[in-house]
Amino acid sequence: MNSILVTLAPEATHVRVLVMGPDGEMMRAVLGAPARMHPRAARTLLEGIALWQQQPLSVVLYVDEPDDGCAMGLLDGLGMGDRTLHYEVGIAVKGAGRRRRLGSVGNFRDLRQLALLERVSP
Repeated sequence: MNSILVTLAPEATHVRVLVMGPDGEMMRAVLGAPARMHPRAARTLLEGIALWQQQPLSVVLYVDEPDDGCAMGLLDGLGMGDRTLHYEVGIAVKGAGRRRRLGSVGNFRDLRQLALLERVSP
């Protein structure tokens, strides 16, 4: 597993981003709505982080439904996570198919817990 994990949580009004490194949290951000972003914005952001850190990233797209990640441009034609030289995307569905609210925009506890689970699993 790569030592840097990026978790993206797209919602209707914004996208939360959490970047975790070997020593803990490296970056967090709240970006605009996925529907309003440039088609290459997410890919360019991930490539930039990978180039800055000089290593490929593990990326988790944390969505309500698997189709929710399509607007981010990080899925292939079959709905599977994209894989490039700079990053590999996996998909985590919130609540195993049940829709639930995550809490306030400033709360990243759920993304940190997901990042810890991803680090532990093979």
